[in-house]
Amino acid sequence: MAKEKTQYVCQNCGYVSSRFMGRCPHCSEWGTMIEELIEKETSSAAKSGTGEKPVPLPEITQNAGEERMRTGILELDRVLGGGVVKDSIVLVGGDPGIGKSTLLLQLSSALSGQGKKVLYVSGEESVYQIKMRAERLKIQGDNVLLLGETNLKNIEERLLEEKPDLAIIDSIQTVNHPDIQSAAGSVAQIRESTNRLMELAKQNKIAIFVIGHVTKQGTIAGPKILEHIVDTVLYFEGDHYNTFRILRTVKNRFGATNEIGVFEMKDDGLREVLNPSAVFLEERPEKAVGSVAAAVMEGSRAITVEIQALVTAANYGNPRRMCTGVDYNRVSLILAVLE
Repeated sequence: MAKEKTQYVCQNCGYVSSRFMGRCPHCSEWGTMIEELIEKETSSAAKSGTGEKPVPLPEITQNAGEERMRTGILELDRVLGGGVVKDSIVLVGGDPGIGKSTLLLQLSSALSGQGKKVLYVSGEESVYQIKMRAERLKIQGDNVLLLGETNLKNIEERLLEEKPDLAIIDSIQTVNHPDIQSAAGSVAQIRESTNRLMELAKQNKIAIFVIGHVTKQGTIAGPKILEHIVDTVLYFEGDHYNTFRILRTVKNRFGATNEIGVFEMKDDGLREVLNPSAVFLEERPEKAVGSVAAAVMEGSRAITVEIQALVTAANYGNPRRMCTGVDYNRVSLILAVLE
């Protein structure tokens, strides 16, 4: 019996080597080179493809009315460029507990109310735990189907069987392809699973939202190719000590990449903040020393924010400068220009 070919892939940067190395020569990290199969990983990719013939550009038509699905959540529609594009795949990243699952569960409810079928696949929570959250958020969702599954082939069968308008994968790091021997969350698993989900979305006109874990540096865990594969990349940002959340577009093939959506976390879920300026300035005292209101452009709208400065006498020879909410290097540059 012939021995299967293997390769070693760095779990940190995706560097590939034919032999084992304790230290990755690309990112200089130790213990990140993991052995993976080559033949089994590429077998499904070799069989993929639509087999369609090339078509001249002027002959390609589309129904503009069916191009996007309006979610009814205005801040989400703004970030997506006007709604969810059919046969697209969207990656949503953010810190643990920031509200990613809550947002997508509310999205499921909004589309379900429009008569759209939604399949919510969870690899981290059971369907009973999702039901508990839905009850807390007062979500009914008659057209929302829940599935607790991590096997990619089983997920694929359910997608082809149910043919939903929207599918949610929570999260991509828990999905595993049975033909790949490496553990779930590895470079090979994430790459193969995302590629297969993309093919399913394009071939069956299914919009797919994928939740991705983030590293301690704030970037989405896994190979960078994950962000290249998907059509849209959204980052859900916020402070655990603050109720406000910002949904920011990093990549969008169907719209602008500088739009943001502002939400507020309440006991019954996320609420849209349609006028962020009023919220950010509602506690600002009038004519306060060291406080100024400034207008900044975020996408297609202007937002008024408050900037505060506090100056005290230094107890030591060299004064110390600190800043919160603003990049320190940018503050230093601005101060140098002012001087």
